Amino acid sequence: MTNTSRLPPQTDPPLSPRLTLPTMYDLPSEDPEEPGLPDEYHGYQPSLLRQTFKPANFTPEEIFIGADLNIYYELRHPNWYKRPDWFAVLGVPRLYDGDKLRLSYVLWQEQASPFVVVELLSPSTEDEDLGRTVSERGKPPTKWQVYEQILRVPYYIVFSGYTNEMQAFRLVAGAYERTELTDGRLLIPQLELSLGLWQGSYENIERTWLRWFTASAELILTPGEEAQQQAAVAQQEVVAVQQEVAAAQAEVAAAQAEVAAAQAEAAAAQQRAERLAAKLRELNIDPDQLE
Repeated sequence: MTNTSRLPPQTDPPLSPRLTLPTMYDLPSEDPEEPGLPDEYHGYQPSLLRQTFKPANFTPEEIFIGADLNIYYELRHPNWYKRPDWFAVLGVPRLYDGDKLRLSYVLWQEQASPFVVVELLSPSTEDEDLGRTVSERGKPPTKWQVYEQILRVPYYIVFSGYTNEMQAFRLVAGAYERTELTDGRLLIPQLELSLGLWQGSYENIERTWLRWFTASAELILTPGEEAQQQAAVAQQEVVAVQQEVAAAQAEVAAAQAEVAAAQAEAAAAQQRAERLAAKLRELNIDPDQLE
């Protein structure tokens, strides 16, 4: 019979810290009005969009790209702003006054609204990003209202990095309409570009990314990808040159072999002639007198 008095008391297994600690969306940021701090994805994804946004009909100096930057849109309420995850403005200088980096984007100074805005869904902003929230009297308008009715952004894209779902909206007669994708991409004729999903590695992170393509669905390369492509082309050129050198060396070796064979044949013929001449002399015939 087992003496149960000596058995240690049973305890529940410890809970995983992942189950007990709050997530990034549960912790307040330094600003009490901010629901949470941006995660890593909100840093990488806008960077990829910036690096691949290359409209064919605009030079880089005619485009301003902002990421997590305040847009001040109402002169009567100069403290009101929205902060898109990514946006691009066409026809304005990349640098303010030609030599300054912008601290914010002030609409009444710039006189140009963003042409395209991208919002990356997070649990705390999903309802507002998709226009489900209602503006309260006396408070700033919602994000959807600002993009649609005040800034009148022609193209508004919402992307979920959790479900890899892309939703595109186009401004038609002053209101956003859901736009169907073409082969999984949003075609924007004015830019000669398209926006779509790409499965690949960016910054050594393999996942589904949102990135820009040409209108014909060709990838627009990042500087890193361009460098890799140029290195691959250079390597191919080196291999081609090495192959040409090897072929030339083979031709030289073949020619040398032919010369050596000809020299050996000539030496053999000379030996035969000398032996024949010696035979003739044995017969008292002068080979030099023979025709």
